[in-house]
Amino acid sequence: MNMNKPAHPGEVLREMYIAPLGLTITQTAKALGITRKALSELVNGRSGISVNMALRLSRAFGTTAELWLNMQQNYDLTKAQKRIKLSKVKVLLT
Repeated sequence: MNMNKPAHPGEVLREMYIAPLGLTITQTAKALGITRKALSELVNGRSGISVNMALRLSRAFGTTAELWLNMQQNYDLTKAQKRIKLSKVKVLLT
């Protein structure tokens, strides 16, 4: 994964956790206690990792909630840096 273009956390979830374990989206959603639709939206990059989801993923996959939240934050920050024109922001402290 390229730090200049971090993967969406849902892609990481699918490629590094769900697929290697041979799980389906339905099986994984049931194990997480969420709907299949909610998990599908996450792994397809249409939704992000919430605090609630981070806690569920950390429990299910033996990771930390911080791992998932940091991944989401890095992804969001990278997208925002490409979208927001900081040249229009006035520097108030020098």
